[in-house]
Amino acid sequence: MLIKMNPASLSVRLEESFTRAALRSYLAEFISTFVFVFAAIGSAMSSRKLMPDATSDPSSLLVVAVANAFALSSAVYIAAGISGGHVNPAVTFGLMVGGHISIPTAMFYCISQMLGATVACLFLRVTIVGQEVPTHAIAEEMTGFGASVVEGVLTFALVYTVYAAGDPRRGPMGSIGPLSIGLIEGANVLAAAPFSGGSMNPAASFGSALVGGRTFKNQAVYWVGPLIGGAVAGLLYQNLVFPPLESASSQAGV
Repeated sequence: MLIKMNPASLSVRLEESFTRAALRSYLAEFISTFVFVFAAIGSAMSSRKLMPDATSDPSSLLVVAVANAFALSSAVYIAAGISGGHVNPAVTFGLMVGGHISIPTAMFYCISQMLGATVACLFLRVTIVGQEVPTHAIAEEMTGFGASVVEGVLTFALVYTVYAAGDPRRGPMGSIGPLSIGLIEGANVLAAAPFSGGSMNPAASFGSALVGGRTFKNQAVYWVGPLIGGAVAGLLYQNLVFPPLESASSQAGV
């Protein structure tokens, strides 16, 4: 069924996107994304510094995965009480599809995240002389379509975990929520970084490609796959697995 948007409602939502609380949320997303990308991309640069042949050294993959897990857990935790701690346009898109954030606010979230990621990469490029900012890339044996599917599956797992961790019906988020989100991030990096790059974050891929001065070839892989994966996760969790109007008796049977 096609639902027509009330112009007045759209105007109200747009006004809500410029309140003081909304502006604080955008700043929180900028800072948390900066923190995450600085640690995630910086860990890749550190592994290249200590291990010249980092691309073929399994320990470098472990270093990057652990850094991603810790950084995302911390980034989500510091922003959760202000903006929700999305730190990722794919997460924002998945929550928007589930009706947890309005379209105008989601757009400003994504802009803040992209700026945070870009500034973090720019800071790394300016301060660490002699090293290029690494970018996400797909393996030679992977096609663009295949890499996009992999990134979609990885992001599905991430956004599904975000939904489960932040669901108030499961109790307060506390500190275990951000930790679980970070753990699935690290696990996904271990699983697929050598093949698709293990990005799951369009802002991080955009910022590193922009500052790294490299081509934007295959950049669509890190947008199409994650956005679709995030949307599917939101729709599945919100409407099938744990719908908001679920009765108390059916919840007890889960």
